[in-house]
Amino acid sequence: MPEVRLVGPNGEQVGIVSIHDALKLAQEADLDLVEVAATARPPVCKLMDYGKFKYESAMKAREARRNQAHTIIKEIKLRPKIDPHDYETKKGHVVRFLKAGDKVKVTIMFRGREQSRPELGFRLLQRLAEDVTELGFVESQAKQDGRNMIMVIGPHKKKAEAKAEKAAARAQRGDEPAGDEFPVESAVEESAEESASSDSTRESQPQQ
Repeated sequence: MPEVRLVGPNGEQVGIVSIHDALKLAQEADLDLVEVAATARPPVCKLMDYGKFKYESAMKAREARRNQAHTIIKEIKLRPKIDPHDYETKKGHVVRFLKAGDKVKVTIMFRGREQSRPELGFRLLQRLAEDVTELGFVESQAKQDGRNMIMVIGPHKKKAEAKAEKAAARAQRGDEPAGDEFPVESAVEESAEESASSDSTRESQPQQ
């Protein structure tokens, strides 16, 4: 009779027992016998509440997806002496990105003699931050980066959380928790049904 290495519901080692005895112990404890390491010799099975296990696995997977939601950083480039129309256009892009829950990297590009006037870029970044203060906040203060000056504006927390939750919900739709674990009882019952079906078929065939 096949044997398995049995682990108790609290992680304790029960030892190597026959599959029959393992199923009996599961039935007596009103638990499921779940194979957790099929490639081990002998296979490793654990006594557990399979329904609860699947539910907790789904919750952990959902939380992991939420925490791992990729943060998208958009970039907007400005010149220190940008004209009013272009400024309004660029600001509109920043507003749209923040409303979508994305961070925005704002880059001021200096050329030629403009490099000697960093205060122009600093004032422009301050102005932009103030114009979008209802949608975002300065996550990374303005700083010089070679010939450029950069600043990062992040969306307010509610916007970022809403986007992360939406991404997690999209990822979860139709998903099942990962893993090869399955109740041994089901496998045993299916095997028995197939065997019975095969015997019935042989008995119904006429003798040659």
